[in-house]
Amino acid sequence: MENQKWYKHPVIVTASVINAFALLLALIWKDNPHELSRLLVEDGIVEWTQFLAFALTAGLLGYVTVDRYKRNGFGLEVLVLGGLSALVALAALEEISWFQRILQIQSSEFFLQNNRQGETNLHNLGFGKESLHKAVLLKIIVIAGLTHNLILPLLARKRPAIRTFVERFGLYLPPLAASVPYLILVILSHIFIEHPRKGELGELFGAVHYMATVFGAYFVGVAYNKPALFEGVSARRISVLFALLMLFLFMNGWMLSAGAGASAMMNTVGLGD
Repeated sequence: MENQKWYKHPVIVTASVINAFALLLALIWKDNPHELSRLLVEDGIVEWTQFLAFALTAGLLGYVTVDRYKRNGFGLEVLVLGGLSALVALAALEEISWFQRILQIQSSEFFLQNNRQGETNLHNLGFGKESLHKAVLLKIIVIAGLTHNLILPLLARKRPAIRTFVERFGLYLPPLAASVPYLILVILSHIFIEHPRKGELGELFGAVHYMATVFGAYFVGVAYNKPALFEGVSARRISVLFALLMLFLFMNGWMLSAGAGASAMMNTVGLGD
């Protein structure tokens, strides 16, 4: 499986293109604080694309969970996949503070006092001198990301039993053709972008990367030894459709980030409050 040219797969190519384009925007705007902030700020292009990618990935994992349950009944795989689906859904909701800003809901007294941003989410809760995200979660994400995307796939090239062991738990290993560009883009974003929220780029790269590789592994069998949901000629066609969906989500993230412009326009033409 690893010897196939996965770098030519439309879903992997599309993920790399989306992430590279986001980094290119950041590089173009790195000397323009206003535009760079518009890219990285809360409810900006990057954050909305993260939310959409996480939300779709949670849905994909949920679909696979139900399919495995119907095929094999309840077991370890279903438990792990269901847990991952819930975890990714939580990440999506945390990213936009559970729709708080969209619905214009005031934070409770607890979050006003204990959240670094005064918002209703868990990852920005105070943890010592930093937030829970920076003090704990980010370190876990870095270790888990390097292990899952680089260390284990490299070891599995010479020891296929590692991949078999991972897949026994309902998990998968991304192909290096997807992981290496993802990790390189994260490194480049930290080297060349100077902004307090530059870490949002790395989170975007991860969200898009996992959206692509989750679909690739479970649905069409990219670098995956177990039966995929779609195989044969149909798998290629569905992959192209999914690649188009990924581009559509990126476009929607861009449009959602500009949603506040509607209120400004209404006020301009006298349709506001």
